[in-house]
Amino acid sequence: QVQLVESGGGLVQAGGSLRLSCAASGRTFSSLVMGWFRRAPGTEREFVAAITRGGGMSHYADSVKGRFTISRDNAKNTVYLQMNTLKPEDTAVYYCAARAAVIFTTTPDGYDYWGLGTQVTVSS
Repeated sequence: QVQLVESGGGLVQAGGSLRLSCAASGRTFSSLVMGWFRRAPGTEREFVAAITRGGGMSHYADSVKGRFTISRDNAKNTVYLQMNTLKPEDTAVYYCAARAAVIFTTTPDGYDYWGLGTQVTVSS
């Protein structure tokens, strides 16, 4: 079993930045592919970014490419999402997810463990 706890959400003006963190426990962190998803009110959960177990490869949704950066620190059992140039349409609950596999996927069903989420609100 893996426990994931997100932090770092909040209210920010458009154009601003936030860094989300997700602390993992319960399993060797370096054995987990990590991802970030988000869900805005009235929408489905959507893929944001994912990173391989060693951190050497990452993948982003087109909507955040060039603005968001996913990274991980395996020594700290933590994955991060640096969000720059935030837009009102980035407003959502952001979820950290873990996948006990070698490769990442953009499909929520492909992840085995989920955090409870952290709210990000971007004002215009």
